[in-house]
Amino acid sequence: MAPATSFPIIDMGLLAGQERPAAMGMLRDACENWGFFQILNHGISTELMDKVERLTKDHYKRVREQRFLEFASTALQDGGGGAKAENLDWESTFFVRHLPESNLADIPDLDDGYRRAMRRFAGELEALAERLLDLLCENLGLEKGYLARAFRGPRKGAPTFATKVSSYPPCPRPDLVSGLRAHTDAGGIILLFQDDRVAGLQLLKDGAWVDVPPTRHSIVVNLGDQLEVITNGRYKSVVHRVVAQSDGNRMSIASFYNPGGDAVICPAPALVKAEEAAAAYPRFVFEDYMKLYARNKFEAKEPRFEAFKSMETESSNRRIAIA
Repeated sequence: MAPATSFPIIDMGLLAGQERPAAMGMLRDACENWGFFQILNHGISTELMDKVERLTKDHYKRVREQRFLEFASTALQDGGGGAKAENLDWESTFFVRHLPESNLADIPDLDDGYRRAMRRFAGELEALAERLLDLLCENLGLEKGYLARAFRGPRKGAPTFATKVSSYPPCPRPDLVSGLRAHTDAGGIILLFQDDRVAGLQLLKDGAWVDVPPTRHSIVVNLGDQLEVITNGRYKSVVHRVVAQSDGNRMSIASFYNPGGDAVICPAPALVKAEEAAAAYPRFVFEDYMKLYARNKFEAKEPRFEAFKSMETESSNRRIAIA
């Protein structure tokens, strides 16, 4: 396994001073060579992060722990006592939608204080995601706001923004089950507030699994499939997983800032080289991509891209035949 010390950590406070060029260079390298990075001094108050962490862990203990224990009591039995559970994730989760419309008020078992904290935290993460997208635009040589506009779709609507709140409780047989199976993320840019005491998140780099180090009050950022397409492969989504742990209950609050359902995703023209006969990636509607992703999330991303390229080619051939 590659050492965690090589994992890119970017101090966003440096972007406001003389060290901005160096910080932007670190960001560029992280996007081009890792697809993952950790940010410090990101502007979200540590008091709010501490409150969200405390309320999230309390909510698990009060509401979800017993449900998970009931699941866990039978989950590994299906493996025959020694066979690896191939289609099982050792996690307890719930989802909160923020955009285009919030469902926070509709989620049962959340007290008012937790709802208020999550709403405020989501607002901070939304602003941070949009700031990061503009920094990516700057590094890519794209007009400021290009990525945000691409995410909003043809009718200039809202992006899709949602949070997955997860707990990864202690697992008696981490050799038999994954915390979360290996996959890439389908969407745009993902912002993760993770436990700073319990590890488990790993990414695949150069054929080796690399630990994403737990760091207090940091936000882990990773790039999804849609940014790989829009950047025409300049930036790539990266396979990652959660390894189940025998000790500790790992908290994970992952917020997904994605294109709107009707957004048409394709490589930015400015990033398609003049000598290329065509863009390396297809053109598709984000909602259609998500339907395919839902069927094969834990499979390689390349066949998904190829499926849409094939549809694009067939459609082009039909138009030529008709003409």
